[in-house]
Amino acid sequence: MTVNNSELIRRYRLDRSGIMFVTDLIRDTLTSPTQHRNAIAPEMKVITTLRYLATGKMQQCTSDDLGPSQSTVSRVLNTTVAALTTPDIVRQFIDFPTDLQTIRQKQADFMRIAGFPGVVGTIDGTHVRIIAPTVNEETYINRKGFHSINVQVVFDANYKILDLVPKWPGSTHDAWVLSQSGLTGLFEQNYVRPGCHLLGDSGYPLKHWLLTPYRRPQGEQQLNYNRAHKVTRAVVERGIGQLKRRFHVLHGEIRHSPERACRIIMACGILHNICKARNLPLLDDDDDDDENDDHGDDDSDHDYDENDDNTTEHTLQSISGRASFRDCFANSHFG
Repeated sequence: MTVNNSELIRRYRLDRSGIMFVTDLIRDTLTSPTQHRNAIAPEMKVITTLRYLATGKMQQCTSDDLGPSQSTVSRVLNTTVAALTTPDIVRQFIDFPTDLQTIRQKQADFMRIAGFPGVVGTIDGTHVRIIAPTVNEETYINRKGFHSINVQVVFDANYKILDLVPKWPGSTHDAWVLSQSGLTGLFEQNYVRPGCHLLGDSGYPLKHWLLTPYRRPQGEQQLNYNRAHKVTRAVVERGIGQLKRRFHVLHGEIRHSPERACRIIMACGILHNICKARNLPLLDDDDDDDENDDHGDDDSDHDYDENDDNTTEHTLQSISGRASFRDCFANSHFG
């Protein structure tokens, strides 16, 4: 029986041509060097992995006429996810723009949302549950009390992922994740031209290139700035929701080591962007719904406190300068 594209998307999140695209992308890596009679074809490895990522349930992959045993599914998953998350493939599908033409298009797309100028991306952290690790277990307990990976993600206005950092234990603050990421270097070293901004919540430090809301807005300009900031920044919240609805493995508890969990998260991000590039719809999955949805209770970290920095005179001057920049920005654009 031939399965139509709607059913393929429901089961695997990709249509037939999308499945073949992903398979061809990593076919050489997935092809068994010994062509024995029972070797699993690359296509089967890909759809088995896609089914696991779509449902988050290993047993689902063995009961959908896919055939492999659970132990085989586990080996296939590890091999396929590793092939899909090599540095070359990550750079091919998740790459923060630095060229002027692309940046201007991103800014124009965001400007149409609420009139907030200069925005190239919206940033947030989201927690993905994992089983308790055997090493450094306490560092993975987040402020909500469960074990997780704190994942930094940046979306553009069309919900494409521009940056994804699935690396840090759940106890790590969003601001620290950002400070240690390559994204900070891109902006601080002017690989991304001045005048380009990310929007983040108050869990992030205010910077010339990272604009946060006023905690206590005063006057019409600051109120207007906060309103436009909130509406525009909501893109990242909806983007995280789309990512987790598309790949339900991110809803529940990933029952793998932190290292494997991080690769699974990255694979979901790459596949999400492939779905976006191919204009594949995000379906409502009634029978695949995951009741353990952590989106919405974990995506707003506690406020960033400048006192967490080493408060020297230079630091205080720097904080004052950033605040003055935001005031000038609000007065110029939201008066």
